[in-house]
Amino acid sequence: MDDLIDEGPRGNVGEYTVSEISGAVKQALEDRFGRIRVKGEIGRIFKARSGHLYYDVKDDRNVLACTTWRGQIAGLSVQPEEGMEVVVTGKLSGFGAQSKYNLNVDAMEVAGRGALLAMLEKRRAQLAAEGLFEPSRKRPLPFLPDVIGVVTSPQGAVIRDILHRLGDRFPRDVLIWPVAVQGRASAGEVANAIRGFDALRPGAPIPRPDLLIVARGGGSIEDLWGFNEEVVVRAAAACTIPLISAVGHETDTTLIDHAADRRAPTPTAAAEMAVPVRADLIAAVTALGARQARAAAMAVRSREQRLRDLARGLPRAETLLERPRSRIETLGHRLPAALQAQVSRARLRLGALAGRVVPGDRLSRERARLDGLARRLEQGLRDRQREAASGLAAQSAGLERLARRGFVQPRRDLERVARRLTPAPLARRRGRDADRLAGLLRRLSVAARGEHAARVARLEALDRLRESLGYERTLERGFAVVWDGNRVVTSAEAAQAARQVQLQFAGGPRVDAVTGGPAAKRRKAEPEEDQGTLF
Repeated sequence: MDDLIDEGPRGNVGEYTVSEISGAVKQALEDRFGRIRVKGEIGRIFKARSGHLYYDVKDDRNVLACTTWRGQIAGLSVQPEEGMEVVVTGKLSGFGAQSKYNLNVDAMEVAGRGALLAMLEKRRAQLAAEGLFEPSRKRPLPFLPDVIGVVTSPQGAVIRDILHRLGDRFPRDVLIWPVAVQGRASAGEVANAIRGFDALRPGAPIPRPDLLIVARGGGSIEDLWGFNEEVVVRAAAACTIPLISAVGHETDTTLIDHAADRRAPTPTAAAEMAVPVRADLIAAVTALGARQARAAAMAVRSREQRLRDLARGLPRAETLLERPRSRIETLGHRLPAALQAQVSRARLRLGALAGRVVPGDRLSRERARLDGLARRLEQGLRDRQREAASGLAAQSAGLERLARRGFVQPRRDLERVARRLTPAPLARRRGRDADRLAGLLRRLSVAARGEHAARVARLEALDRLRESLGYERTLERGFAVVWDGNRVVTSAEAAQAARQVQLQFAGGPRVDAVTGGPAAKRRKAEPEEDQGTLF
């Protein structure tokens, strides 16, 4: 049994730890496949929040995991898209923690012209579906822009051709934004230049262009690829300044051509689209001026002839004035007689009215009679008022006596006693007098209230005038009042004679101050106390 259990010697098989195996595999991969190029199709793409990019490069049978770190993404000539056939360059390494290996990619290029064209067509269809190429979004170009912005390389023949053509046709101010027109940095610089021009505001130190030209000479599809990038197309579509795309030669087409407001076959053609020919405009304006002068002369001659024709049909001035002149002469002869008749009628009316006028002594008698009636009426009213007051006092005394006797029904007993004590005519008379007295009291009350309101309004107005003319308003304007006790100091001599004065400013109590009088002169020998002198 022990012989069966004994397994015997293990031979020469080596024993390793997991970390040793992982390190050996990683070392073997890096030594055998240090820096390599791999061709394949991009599959799944994932961008982490840290900024790192993870994706797969695959063929028809296998998949290779690839990684591009955040700092390496800007160095890629193309941005990876799913389905793109590319050639990636990087370093192969192992990841022992998960028993995996991957390729750290630091360079990427499209694998062949066919793949580029396929990717270009796919991107064009995607952007077109978003409406970036719609004709309704395109704006008309200005007829004669004051400032033209040019996005291109400062070296090369393109900028010289544009400037030369603009100078020949119609010189304009040109702002050049230098960019790289090919290579890895091309797309970002062109997009930033378009957005930078669009961000300028009117009235700024750098003038805002009225028209933009994005220009580049001809080249292969790889050379022009920066103008096919999505960031450039979106910047051109979002630009609020009219934009001309002049990328490549006549047969070259990029995606910025579809997003621009106008496509020029060459940079020179873009300059021709930007401005008209100055000589042609001068000739056209001169021709229009000549036509206007001829038309005005013809209109004047036509109206002169029409006026002469109408003048021949009119009668002579003597004939037109003959009837009005004779009528005026007739009326002039009749005018003296009419004036005399009018004066006679006025005299007759005046005599008739004079007979109806009341003599002066009669007016005096009537005035004296009215004055006497007024005095009698006033005396009668006073007598009636005294009589009514005495009657009311008697009735009040009777009511008090009845109240002391303990009447249960005061109103009914009062009416019975009043009927028994007062004759009917006298009662009616007193009732009318009481009504008249009540009316007079109401009128007196209304008049008293009106007089009181008027006096209150007058008093308030005078108080507002007092406040506006008072010295407190003057203090609010920055002035001050100088007091010597309860006396106001109004001159410099009085202020110097005073031993100590007070200053009153707006909104606060009086402030003590030392003047330049005798007391201050005694203090001049003591410099530490010579403070606060006002005069």
